[in-house]
Amino acid sequence: MWMGGGALGPRDGKIALFLAEHFALLRPEPRDRPDRPIHDRLREVLAARGASFFPQLLAAARGGFAPELGDALWDLVWAGEVTNDTFHAVRALLTPRRRSRGAARSAGRAAHLRSLDRFALRDDVAGRWSLTSAAGDAPVTTTERATAQIRQILERHGVVTRETVRAEGLDGGFASAYGILKAMEDAGRVRRGYFIAGCGAAQFALAGAIDRLRAVREPPDEPHAVVIAATDPANAYGATLGWPERAEGRKPMRTAGAIVVVVDGRLAAWLGRGEEHLLTFQGDEADAEPTNIALARALADEVGPDALRTLFIESVDGAPVDESRLAEPLRQAGFSRTPRGYLKRMARA
Repeated sequence: MWMGGGALGPRDGKIALFLAEHFALLRPEPRDRPDRPIHDRLREVLAARGASFFPQLLAAARGGFAPELGDALWDLVWAGEVTNDTFHAVRALLTPRRRSRGAARSAGRAAHLRSLDRFALRDDVAGRWSLTSAAGDAPVTTTERATAQIRQILERHGVVTRETVRAEGLDGGFASAYGILKAMEDAGRVRRGYFIAGCGAAQFALAGAIDRLRAVREPPDEPHAVVIAATDPANAYGATLGWPERAEGRKPMRTAGAIVVVVDGRLAAWLGRGEEHLLTFQGDEADAEPTNIALARALADEVGPDALRTLFIESVDGAPVDESRLAEPLRQAGFSRTPRGYLKRMARA
């Protein structure tokens, strides 16, 4: 099952995924509930009818326009109150279907179709909608839910700190989590120690996570780069870890559409959505060249049929890309030099 966890712009947001049997126990309580009359009508209809298709919601909601009701439905989704029995609606919201030129010219045909289907449904309202609260048949106490959520955070992060709990948005914050973690420590299920420098003394970790941390103390012979969304829980920077200090200029943020490049566990670069200005975070001079090569290759690999069609970099750390240490690695990775910057375009089949 899936559940919204807050909007990130008009056509994007956070999504939490659950095994169906764990949904009632792990799902967080909805927050920031929208309270317009149209939202109340949708809640009433879903509570009375149960899982419903959008035309049924539109008919039972005592009138209204389909676009307005669809937008209100997604307000409830991002608030965590409503979910769908498929993931198609989420995909349709993120990548709306484009009309062809022929379809755009055929106004008469479109009018005829609308006359046949007065709902004129959008793809992002397909499927059956239901209240997330309807999935919790068995009663769950606050303590049981908090304990299950703490276990899930431990499985996800390995090491739990005050900053980790804050980033996860757990109800009650670290104060409520500490008692559960302390009880798990007393039972021998977790270990307490100072595993991450700069994150305070109250740190708890699974035994397996500690062993994995020890195994990666020494960097590999060849740098390994990973590109992930800046908002992804797997990106520790801006959440469990603070962003590296920058002397001046723009600061990175966990914003929708931004990506980070992590090389051997260290932040190497940040790039905002649709932006052409790359921020880098260089380590020691001795490690800069292999890190830059891995970084350039990782950026080049982002261009392809399953990712970006083009990637253009105009500046690096506020200076023209040609003046940066990334210039040669980018060219070697397949970027082409242009008058304004460096471009990588998906090859045509």
